[in-house]
Amino acid sequence: MPSPASVVAVVVTWNRLALLQESLAAVHGQTHAPSAIVVVDNDSTDGTRELLDSSYGAELGLDVVHLRRNTGGAGGFAVGIEQALLHHPDLIWLLDDDTVPTPTAAEELVRAWTGYAADGGGRPAVLASKVVWTDGRDHPMNTPRRKPGANAAESAAAERVGAVPIRSASFVSLMCDADRVRERGLPVADYFLWNDDFEYSTRLVRGGVGLYCPASVVVHKTRAFGSTDADPGDRFFYEVRNKVWMFSRSRSLTVPEKALYGAATARRWARTFARSSNRLVLRRALARGLGAGLRRPRPNAVVLSEARPPRPETGRHQPFTLLVSTYAQDDPGFLHEAVLSSTTAQTRPPDEVVLVQDGPVPEALAAEIKHLVATLPMPVQHLALPQNIGLGPALDAGLAASSHEIVARMDADDVSLPERFERQLAVIEAGADIVGSGLLEFGRSIEDVVGRRTPPTDPDEIRRVIRFRDPFNHPTVVYRRSAVLAAGGYTDMALLEDYLLFARMVDAGAAPANLAEPLVYYRVGAGAYARRGGTALLRSELRLQRRFRELGITSRAEYLRNVAVRGGYRLVPEGVRKVAYRRLLANRTGSARG
Repeated sequence: MPSPASVVAVVVTWNRLALLQESLAAVHGQTHAPSAIVVVDNDSTDGTRELLDSSYGAELGLDVVHLRRNTGGAGGFAVGIEQALLHHPDLIWLLDDDTVPTPTAAEELVRAWTGYAADGGGRPAVLASKVVWTDGRDHPMNTPRRKPGANAAESAAAERVGAVPIRSASFVSLMCDADRVRERGLPVADYFLWNDDFEYSTRLVRGGVGLYCPASVVVHKTRAFGSTDADPGDRFFYEVRNKVWMFSRSRSLTVPEKALYGAATARRWARTFARSSNRLVLRRALARGLGAGLRRPRPNAVVLSEARPPRPETGRHQPFTLLVSTYAQDDPGFLHEAVLSSTTAQTRPPDEVVLVQDGPVPEALAAEIKHLVATLPMPVQHLALPQNIGLGPALDAGLAASSHEIVARMDADDVSLPERFERQLAVIEAGADIVGSGLLEFGRSIEDVVGRRTPPTDPDEIRRVIRFRDPFNHPTVVYRRSAVLAAGGYTDMALLEDYLLFARMVDAGAAPANLAEPLVYYRVGAGAYARRGGTALLRSELRLQRRFRELGITSRAEYLRNVAVRGGYRLVPEGVRKVAYRRLLANRTGSARG
């Protein structure tokens, strides 16, 4: 019998202490109890911080994040989802601090999620509760509408689990499939107010399933029984700006859906003006909103950088894990050299080694793995996967098994210089989330240096170029495990899983750094340039660029530029590719340290 789904609840709060306590008590008392409750405090000033940090928070087992400024719902939920992913959930339940769920609210959502998947419909991306006001009436602002154009099959599949197909839902009570979150990313923090939940829920649902589950009931304790037609006053600025962003920038809606929802928005704005007692304020907010909507939303990295709390461990000497993955095609001698150069030969050796064996391996490689496990002086976790699942998923499994927050990567055929980790750990401990280094390419042996790759070292330059190329030499990286998990971890993006992960980390706000000096010898044997091209890598390149576009990392123009330049590079003859690579990326050097 499968284990019950793991749910992590995320509650975002700001200056509603009494309601927050009522909400948390109800979340904690669910019949399907959350495995963790994350509370994001948006810089409250009403005693919320003191309460959450007291024995009250400890008794409920709260995972609390105090932000240094109010980021609104979108920023709060972005931070909360990042924190929730560290708990490895199946589902993430998003709740406002004035939402009081009835005891079976979570259980009913999980039941619908599980039942729909068991019925062959796949796992729903989002599930929304029935939201009522304090007197039991359906809350008009938070009642999802049936999905426009839902066909009979969709409706019947939803009905079998007591649900209704939907296209969007509210953060008042929204349960999200965690794998879908890892794939589609975080809410756009710059939305601040209005439409943040609309943009995010439609982004998660696009191409998938959203369900409204009336059996899951929550009480939304707003001060008044409002509606979407209520006069927003000067807050209409956010409604207009965010809707312009939604229809012009977001990848959440198809073109026909943008026309449909755009027309509905225009009608509602007309009603808002018609019923307003202060149309001058609305006109000014409309003009400001239209102007602001022409600019792109700021990246989460910018919006949240000043709001996130400082890390308490910054500056301390911290333990770290060495993560290595090996599979059937690896050379036992190369693996031996790679692991020893990254452990016993280091001036600052790792405190643990996680060695992932990605599927069955030949006898000689199995013997070398057994020898390393038995002889290394630090603890070694040998994670033997029953079948080959690919590098990305194998590294995800290794991260889940790692004991420490800081993780250093090492490929199974490269060689680390002795001071590598001493140099890189100092940068991580100073506050970086990911740090790479230069590398030296070698042929037959490390004395046969054939090239040198020097990465950009300025953080702003790393953020700029990552939309066009990988600014990290992937075999050299050391990173914070929490930053990797918050970005969704590695995914099964064959051949380019590291680039996708690094781009998502930086886009989500991870602090990047690089050391120019070469700290790794990178093996480039026969076929190295052939492997950088061909139809298989072209397919992965096109998938990668589509993902960048879907996640909003690149604009449409940048997407087209990357497909033309990077895709074209994969198709040119190997000789041309070798010349281009040497001139643009690998600076030839005759000295191992020159």
